[in-house]
Amino acid sequence: MTPFTRKVILIIQSIPEGSVMTYGGIARAAGSPRAARQVVRILHSMSRKYKLPWHRVINAKGMISLTEDESASLQQLYLTGEGVIFDERGVVDLERYQYVPAPELEMDMELPPELGNEEDT
Repeated sequence: MTPFTRKVILIIQSIPEGSVMTYGGIARAAGSPRAARQVVRILHSMSRKYKLPWHRVINAKGMISLTEDESASLQQLYLTGEGVIFDERGVVDLERYQYVPAPELEMDMELPPELGNEEDT
């Protein structure tokens, strides 16, 4: 597993209930501002294994990016259940709900043993 992948997993795990982060925000916090698509790949391939709160990750416009209606509805249901409010266009107010990890989480991340020496899948 690459250091970037480990950081992304830890950042996603740190998003508190009732908050969201964008794909680009996660990439920036993990040290690679242009790697939003890589964050998408990590979420897709590792959410189950690492029990990631995938529903707390949205796009830079404050919207759900999933195109499958059932998954998008589920994501909105989960976020609404955590107190995140969507406007009539399905947009989340990022000024209000966006989580910004503490600099020490970004810079000096302590990795739990289960994120140690695995290869990327």
